[in-house]
Amino acid sequence: MERKIHEACLVSGSKDLYVLKGYEEANLVKSKPLGFVFSRSIPTSEELVKHYEKYSRQDYLSPVTIKRFDELLAVFEKYRKTNRILDVGCGVGYFLQHAITKGWEVYGTEFTDAAIESCSSKGINMKQGALSTDWYENDSFDIITSFEVIEHINNPLAEVKNFYQLLRKGGILYFTTPNFNCFERVWLKSAYSVICYPEHLCYYTPKTIDFLMKQIGLKKVSLTTSGISISRLSNSYNNQAETVIDNKELVSSTTKDERLRVWTENFYIGNIIKKLVNGILNIFGIGNTIKGVYIK
Repeated sequence: MERKIHEACLVSGSKDLYVLKGYEEANLVKSKPLGFVFSRSIPTSEELVKHYEKYSRQDYLSPVTIKRFDELLAVFEKYRKTNRILDVGCGVGYFLQHAITKGWEVYGTEFTDAAIESCSSKGINMKQGALSTDWYENDSFDIITSFEVIEHINNPLAEVKNFYQLLRKGGILYFTTPNFNCFERVWLKSAYSVICYPEHLCYYTPKTIDFLMKQIGLKKVSLTTSGISISRLSNSYNNQAETVIDNKELVSSTTKDERLRVWTENFYIGNIIKKLVNGILNIFGIGNTIKGVYIK
């Protein structure tokens, strides 16, 4: 059976595509003139089911991550009107579970039965499957979050249009996604473990994600890049994919990344170094994570 492929850029609609040299095995293409990188291959439902049946959610919640949740929720306070947050692709619901403690009415979406059961047990209002505007009233959320999700989908325009429709006027979208321009990818090239089909289908840069959001009508509040993963650099050299099942290298309390996070969090000099490094990474747009806030 011949594999279906995309014939045009998923963000700009341009049909001027070329194969990205060095990434032929992943079937990555880049569009002109925007420069958006994505997998030209369209995974079948069978491929996705087979892949995500093996997918293992992390069961470790870092105390540093909890502090980041508190900081994020503090930012969200000034946008609180409907008191409703929607987290698209909410995993096992750690963020929304924490938002409940701050008095938010929380909603989430996920695909697997296990994730739905886990989140529902935490008091989260869940829907199963790809986000649908039929599930909720238009303009009904103060906040929509999307943590490391949009790189997994190959219909970004439709997804962001749904975000726009569900946000109230003055509500915000907060998202994170891997940065294709990051130092790690530039250094490791095709060995960069985030390049993983059919796990990741779209590869954003600050330029391309900003184009996507503005095309829908969302206005930028902030857009930054930060972070570098010592564990991922090590794993990529050892040909270990980011989502290898039962691989604790990126999610446990004993990883190089987590030990570094704890050190920079708890020691003054570590915190200064972190801010300096992230400042440099952001200036040059080469941090491994893009973090964006956009307002309707």
